[in-house]
Amino acid sequence: MGPGHLYTRPLAEIATLRPIYAMSQHNSLQSAKGIAVKRNVLKRFERVELLKKRGQWKEGERIVGLKKTKPEV
Repeated sequence: MGPGHLYTRPLAEIATLRPIYAMSQHNSLQSAKGIAVKRNVLKRFERVELLKKRGQWKEGERIVGLKKTKPEV
């Protein structure tokens, strides 16, 4: 083998060299069960639905540059 040749091992041989561990998630990043936080930012489709309900958006209007909307309480 010359100096520019890279030797690669077969996958079956590599798998036996070291165990594969799954990454864990830090406790502070896990969501608490049962706690529902109200989001203050809506996705575009949610904003369109809300504006339709309020009568401020009609079918066929542009969905880009929508009015600012606050989520229902």
